[in-house]
Amino acid sequence: MSKYQTKDIRNIVLVGHGGSGKTTLAEAMLFKAGAINKMGTIDEGNTVSDFAPDEKERKISINASLLRCDYNGRHINIIDAPGYPDFSGMAAIGMAAVETAVIVVNANAGLELNARKMWMMAEKNGLGRVIIINRLDGENIDFGKLIEEIREAFGKSCVPFNLPVGTGGEFKGVENVLSPSGNAGPVVGGSVEDANQQLIESIVESDEALMEKYLEEGSVSEEEVASVFARAIARGEVTPILCTAAAETTGVDEFLDFVARFCPNPLEGRKRVSIEVKTVKNEEGETTETIETPIDPAGDKFCAQVFKVNIDPFVGKLCFFRVLSGSLKTDSTVYNARAGKSERTGHLLAIQGKDTENIPEVTAGDLAAIAKVETIELNDTLCDEGAGFNVKPIEFLKPMVTLAVEPKSRKDEQKISASLQKLADEDPTFQVERDRQTKELVIRGLSQFHLDIMIARLQSRFEVGINSKEPKIPYLETITAKGEGHYRHKKQTGGRGQFGECYMRVEPLERGAGFEFSNAVFGGAIPSNFMPAIEKGIREQLEKGILAGYPVVDVKAEVYDGSYHTVDSDEHSFKIAGGRAFQDGFLKSKPVLLEPIVNIEVTVPGKFMGDITGDLSGRRGRIAGMDSIGNLQVIKAKVPMKEIGKYSTELRSLTGGEGSYTIEFSHYDVVPARLAEEIIARSKKAKEEE
Repeated sequence: MSKYQTKDIRNIVLVGHGGSGKTTLAEAMLFKAGAINKMGTIDEGNTVSDFAPDEKERKISINASLLRCDYNGRHINIIDAPGYPDFSGMAAIGMAAVETAVIVVNANAGLELNARKMWMMAEKNGLGRVIIINRLDGENIDFGKLIEEIREAFGKSCVPFNLPVGTGGEFKGVENVLSPSGNAGPVVGGSVEDANQQLIESIVESDEALMEKYLEEGSVSEEEVASVFARAIARGEVTPILCTAAAETTGVDEFLDFVARFCPNPLEGRKRVSIEVKTVKNEEGETTETIETPIDPAGDKFCAQVFKVNIDPFVGKLCFFRVLSGSLKTDSTVYNARAGKSERTGHLLAIQGKDTENIPEVTAGDLAAIAKVETIELNDTLCDEGAGFNVKPIEFLKPMVTLAVEPKSRKDEQKISASLQKLADEDPTFQVERDRQTKELVIRGLSQFHLDIMIARLQSRFEVGINSKEPKIPYLETITAKGEGHYRHKKQTGGRGQFGECYMRVEPLERGAGFEFSNAVFGGAIPSNFMPAIEKGIREQLEKGILAGYPVVDVKAEVYDGSYHTVDSDEHSFKIAGGRAFQDGFLKSKPVLLEPIVNIEVTVPGKFMGDITGDLSGRRGRIAGMDSIGNLQVIKAKVPMKEIGKYSTELRSLTGGEGSYTIEFSHYDVVPARLAEEIIARSKKAKEEE
């Protein structure tokens, strides 16, 4: 039997803006729960959570760390997620494994951008939410104003569960609003009686029967409130606000008690789903339909999802998983639904930061890890064979910032791709690919800072040095009018010569149509057996480009006349003639360069609207619309890819770090003539220098 029952497990993720004190709060929780004997600090680099060398050096969280403690008969799994938006993929990892997102707010700084983003991410993931106002021992804190700001941003469901007894240097503790002690001292932020009524009314409104009793009798017992509180949090109907000064451990015992008593357990929280894609036939043909089936945490069949992967230099590959139903014993066989094969798990590991402990069994709702199973990947479903589970994948932000990279030395050439892939296995918002058009090795991340961290890790962990630069823009070439081309290839050097002559018509095709070749020769002017060679010559021109060395697209070539020699003509001669005739016709058909256009959505506080729209217009962007998300404004536009290469850094400068954006490819469009001339000139100069 597992040491814990599902009903006794609590899973939380600590999220919020950088500097709000999440890691210190996690450390204080472990200390107060007796999981560690002494609290570490960020400055000393000895916290349980921030154990990676670069985290210690930079004094920030970069990874999502898994921690655990037992408190008042409850087993609490804590995931400490980074607060910088550059590493929000780690927050998504944390949210995939828990029932409750604890949004930590710096009392002095107020409600910052990433706290708002984490609220929206938690809401999208269907998680219960709890707000911690931390660092209440700081100076110049207006607690009442901060509560108003939170309720204005996130809604009236946000209500204090406890109130601070003083702030700043006078912050001595907290008073429980649900069951006041009456002797904590004068509180800040209103009266305990008013807060008690507000909290109870918010909770009872989530339960129809309890609400009816409350209206009839005018009161309900604390036990009755407690019986529905966790469910109200899980549904997002109530968001309790608690107060702490984690560095001094003030309010931390009370927070642990709250988690143990009122945070939803895995039976009460969001249900994960298994998906099945079916093909459905109808009058219009075949379409696919995705069917979602909730996974019952009380079910007998084992099912788990891999939510995090870590490449440890000593342990090897560690795969963290959340058990969604059933249980798993050490050294068992599980079925990998993606790979379609069974895997031997070996030892089951409980995680405490960088440390592991062998455990005999893990049950539904709990988090654990297995080591050295190389075929298991992030998002994999592990289950009993034949159970039919396929857990819905975790969704991550799409990385927007790109760099082209190459090894600094020849000795690194063999290691670079494999080493980068290991980093990508750990962080789903870091991606690596070889661009088929430009032939560059390209890395993608959420920001320039994100990529800087990954490049530094590549050097420190794998001893691979790289040079980086902006990736080449994948321009294309095409034509805008019809034209004709001709080339006569004749070469005589003694013995058998070379001869082939082609007349060709070229014309533009619709965007995205590709290339079309046709043979319109009559009367045997060119024998049909030479047509494949002519087409091959044209395709070589398409690949290497004509104007500036970029691929040619959306064009039709039609061979309509020519001549051959019975002795000297061969496939090689007609390949040359076909390619040169196409080149001649292409240059006579009003050729242009095409550039990729992206859809961009920029999310900023309203005060930056004018700056952002003006900046996008200055980047040859066309504003396509606007929208709002709470207090944030979303500007939608179409912008040439060339103009947003360093947009992450520039947006941060424009908004003081309060802006974010997403991009996706839209279409190709014609490059303005002046810019095209510059691109063509640079291309010619580069060829001359080769």
